[in-house]
Amino acid sequence: MPVYNAPIKDMQFLLHDVLNVTGSSVPGYGELDSDFTNAVLQEAGKIAGEVLQPLNVVGDTEGCRLENGVVRTPTGFKAALDQMKDGAWTGLDMPEQYGGQNMPYVIGTAVGEMFSGANMAFVMYQGLTHGAASAILAHGTDAQKDTYLPKMIACEWTGTMNLTESHCGTDLGLMRTKAEPQDDGSYKISGEKIFISAGEHDMADNIIHLVLAKIPGGPDGIKGVSLFIVPKFMVNEDGSLGARNGVSVGNIEKKMGIHGNSTCVMNYDAATGYLLGNAHKGLRAMFTMMNEARLGVGMQGVAQAEAAYQNAVVYAKDRLQGRDVTGIKNPDGPADPLIVHPDIRRSLMDQKSFTEGGRAFLLWGASMIDAAHRSGDKDADGLVSLLTPVIKGFLTDEGYDMTVRAQQVYGGHGYIEEHGMSQFTRDARIAQIYEGANGVQALDLVGRKLAADGGKHVMAFFALVKTFCAENGDISDDFSADFIAPLKAASKDLQAGAMYFMQNGMKNPNNALSGSYDFMHMFGHVCLGLLWAQMGKAALGALDAGASDAAFYETKLATGRYYMARRLPATTLHLARITSGADTVMALQADQF
Repeated sequence: MPVYNAPIKDMQFLLHDVLNVTGSSVPGYGELDSDFTNAVLQEAGKIAGEVLQPLNVVGDTEGCRLENGVVRTPTGFKAALDQMKDGAWTGLDMPEQYGGQNMPYVIGTAVGEMFSGANMAFVMYQGLTHGAASAILAHGTDAQKDTYLPKMIACEWTGTMNLTESHCGTDLGLMRTKAEPQDDGSYKISGEKIFISAGEHDMADNIIHLVLAKIPGGPDGIKGVSLFIVPKFMVNEDGSLGARNGVSVGNIEKKMGIHGNSTCVMNYDAATGYLLGNAHKGLRAMFTMMNEARLGVGMQGVAQAEAAYQNAVVYAKDRLQGRDVTGIKNPDGPADPLIVHPDIRRSLMDQKSFTEGGRAFLLWGASMIDAAHRSGDKDADGLVSLLTPVIKGFLTDEGYDMTVRAQQVYGGHGYIEEHGMSQFTRDARIAQIYEGANGVQALDLVGRKLAADGGKHVMAFFALVKTFCAENGDISDDFSADFIAPLKAASKDLQAGAMYFMQNGMKNPNNALSGSYDFMHMFGHVCLGLLWAQMGKAALGALDAGASDAAFYETKLATGRYYMARRLPATTLHLARITSGADTVMALQADQF
C-alpha cells in the first residue's frame, strides 16, 4: 500500500522562515506562533496519515454505488467524516459566529494539502461544502446564513455547486435550467446538471445544492444567470428537516479517477429553491469564492504530486537495478538501488523542486487571500486575482506531470495496480479540468487579468521581483549566481511575453490567445523562481544563525539551485513559442484536421 507522510517541517519553514506570519499585520496572524501552528499541523497530520490515507485505496477500488436513489459511499468514509467533524476540522477557517474556528485561510490551506494528499476523493465532500458555505456567507441574507451555515460548517449538512449541463460547460450562458418565480418568493427549479461532485451520498443529513439557473424574462446569455439555494430536504422554520425536495440523482458518472467521490447527474423537477444574492447576478455570487476554489484545486495538484513523490523515493531507495557507473555502491548486493542513477535523480529532483516550490506558491497565495479578506488589502486582492489562474493552471498541469514521473520511477510496476501509483495520476488528472479547464485559465490570464485595473497588478508583480533582486543581490556571490541571475533572466522573459501581447494582440487577438498557455506556464515558473529565491535566502539565514537542523536547510538550498538551473530556463522556450505568433497555430482550415 502507498505511504503518505504530512510535510509538516516544510510547512513550518514556509510559514515562519519565509512568510514570517507572526510578523504580519493581518488580523489573526499574530497568534500563529510556531508552537501553535506545529500543534495544529501535527494533529492534522495524524488524521491524514492514520484516518484518511488508509481509505484512499478503499475509495479507489470500491467507488460509490447508487441504490434506490441513494449513493452509498465507500467503506469507512462516513466514520472518517465523523472523526473530522468531532475534531472541528471542517470549519477550521470559518467564522466563529457559525461554529467555525476562524483560523486564517493560510492554515486551512496547509491542512487541506495534507488531507488532499492523503485522500483527495474523500476531502472533496468537505471541500465542496466549504465552497458552498463561503458563497452563502458572502451573499446570503441573515436568515439564510443562520439557517444553513452552522450545519454546513459542522458538515452535518454538506454542499455542492451545480454549474455544468450536458450541452454547456465553460459557456454557462447556454444553460437551460429554469427558475420559475413563486408567490411566496421562492422559485421552482427545473433542469439537469452533470459532473456534480458530492451531489448525493449517505454521509450527511441534508445536502444544500447551489444551482445556477435562468429566471424567465431575464437577460440573454450569461447576464441572465441567477444562483439558488436548493436543499435536498426542505428546512422547517425551527431548523428541523421536512419533506424531500424535487431533486434526485439520475446517475453516478463513471470516471478516470476520484472514484471515492460521488460525481452525479442531478435532476431538478420543480424543486423549491431560494435566490442567493441578486437576480441575474449568479455568476458574481458564484465567483466570489473562485479565488479560494481555484487555489484549492491548485493545492490538489501539489498534494497528489507530493504523495506520488514520497512513494517514488521509497521505491528508488529500495529497488535494486544496475550498477552506478562511477563505482559500485552496494557491494553486498546483486545491484545498486535505483536512486544512484542520474536519470532517476533528475526525475526525483524535478518532483521535489516542484512540490516544495508549489507549496510555497499556495501558501503565499493563501496569505494574500487573508490580507484581502481580513485587512481589506486591495493590492493583495488584485495580485492574487492576477495569479489565481496561474496557481490553478500551472500547479495542476505540473502536478499531474509529476505524478507521471513518479509512476515512471517504478517502471512496469508503476503501471500495474499492486503499488497503487496509477491512482495518484488518475486522481490528479481532474484538477486540470474542473473549476475552469486550464486552457480557459490561460485565456482568463491573458484576456482579462493582465489588463485589469490598467495593468496595475502585473506591474506590481514585476516590481516585486525587481525589488527582491535589488535588495538581495549582494547576499553572496554564490547566491547572486545561483538564484538572483536566473530569476532576473526569467522575469525578463515574462515581461517580453507581456510586451509581445501588447504590441501584437490588438492587431490580431489570436497572437495573444495562441500564446496564452505558454504565458501561463512561463508565469508559473517565474513565481516558483521568486519563491525559491526567497526560500534560498531564508535557508541561508537559518544556517548563518547556527540552525540545529543544518541538513534541512542545506537540502533546501540544493533543491532550489536545481530548480533555478534546470527548471526555470523553460521560460526561454515558452517565450520563443509566444513570439512565433498565431500564423502556424491557425494555418489549417477546419476541414484539414
